[in-house]
Amino acid sequence: MLQPPHQPLQVAAVPPQRAPAREDEAGPWHAEAVCRRDEAGLFFAPSKEPTAARLAREEAAKRVCARCPVMVECREHALLQPEPYGVWGGLTAAERRVVLARRRRREVELRKAAATGRIAQAG
Repeated sequence: MLQPPHQPLQVAAVPPQRAPAREDEAGPWHAEAVCRRDEAGLFFAPSKEPTAARLAREEAAKRVCARCPVMVECREHALLQPEPYGVWGGLTAAERRVVLARRRRREVELRKAAATGRIAQAG
């Protein structure tokens, strides 16, 4: 059940960030992240959050991500770490698991194709 509009959304404290996966010459990518300003509580679920509230919070977080200049870097960080919680780079934890599974399947297919190509060349 959604909270009435006059009540603020209850959110959990944001867990500390791990070290960034990479930095460019201008500095760490996360220094430019929109979520570092005042909306960080949108990105992590409070305990026992009702489903409707979670979906609404995640959609609000994704809207913040959509206007972020470092969304791609954030997403790759979350996929490479991997970050098990929260919305990162416009993806929820469940959506990141799907992306990672697809990447693993693609890597397996590419290795099989490369091995088949080597066998055909040797024959």
